[in-house]
Amino acid sequence: MIYYKSEEEIELIRESSLLVGKTHAEIAGLIKPGVTTLELDRIAEEFIMDNGAIPAFKGYGGYPNTLCMSPNEQVVHGIPNDIPLNEGDILSVDCGVLMNSFYGDSAFTYEVGQVKEDVKSLLEVTKASLYLGIEQAISGKRLGDISHAIQQYSESFGFGVVREMVGHGIGKELHESPEVPNYGKRGKGIKLKEGLVIAIEPMINKGTKSIHQHADGWTITTADGNFSAHFEHTIVVRKNKAEILSSFKEIEKVLNKNKNGKTAKYRSRRNH
Repeated sequence: MIYYKSEEEIELIRESSLLVGKTHAEIAGLIKPGVTTLELDRIAEEFIMDNGAIPAFKGYGGYPNTLCMSPNEQVVHGIPNDIPLNEGDILSVDCGVLMNSFYGDSAFTYEVGQVKEDVKSLLEVTKASLYLGIEQAISGKRLGDISHAIQQYSESFGFGVVREMVGHGIGKELHESPEVPNYGKRGKGIKLKEGLVIAIEPMINKGTKSIHQHADGWTITTADGNFSAHFEHTIVVRKNKAEILSSFKEIEKVLNKNKNGKTAKYRSRRNH
């Protein structure tokens, strides 16, 4: 059953979703060569709890940690560990919180140091496909319109769109109906109505769309070992334009500050 949200419920989901964005920002500046995903996970857990919320993923179906941390060929559900990140890696971080009885959920893929141009392209296309999907999340359209927009754009670059892992409704439960695939046909699926809150989350592979599940029961990797990117927003369907309840603004502020700092250091070295 699909639960459409009241304006009061939407505001509570927004509060949870914005805390997810702030949690991402708390670790964004720390993602660099040498750091471990387990260190980042501990920082995120402490930040979430200090802000009066509960990590949504920890204990969910037996998942052992606060964040899903998926480097390189890992698509989703990577378990944090004590292996240091390396220059040229990418790291997909999925974060969820439970606050005031409502969930927030958002994912972002980070560059670790300098990455190759083709990898940058994968991240840019995946992020752009998310926003193209969000553009279709308006009252009167169909769920397949979201799916088709993501698939068409991503595949136009030769990338693989993961089929088995999908977006979802969200509210008092972390995963609610409907499922939101990242592939599909325009004009198909349920008709979208105002008050529907969903998490849209393209998972796009540099190579094949095929994936492999590991023996730990959680980690999903690309079948061919190519890199995979993952971006996610929690949004609400509106009449003329979807409203994004989560936010990348705090994340991007930190990343831009780090980038500008590196540029300034480089210029300083050149001037001496």
